[in-house]
Amino acid sequence: MFVAVEPVDMRLGFERLGGLVRERMQREPRSRALFVFFGKRRQTVKVLSWDGTGTVLWYKRLDRGLFDIPKPTTAGEASVLVSEAAFEAIFAGLSTQVVH
Repeated sequence: MFVAVEPVDMRLGFERLGGLVRERMQREPRSRALFVFFGKRRQTVKVLSWDGTGTVLWYKRLDRGLFDIPKPTTAGEASVLVSEAAFEAIFAGLSTQVVH
């Protein structure tokens, strides 16, 4: 699962997010990986994936609180690779600081 470091416009759909995956993350959107994007206020998240037959886009808005976005380990990175456990914590709106 790849988490975008920079926030994106939550109005973006399948094609534009797929373009960001290619351009910024240097990945292939149809690789079956999950690509995670956050809105500027960190209350919304979109997850782009490909299931083998088509592109899937999940959208979530937290009722309270903010999403905890992981920090890149290297300056200039466009995305951060996270574990399944870290992704589940992020998507649930929990802090990833406690997930190893």
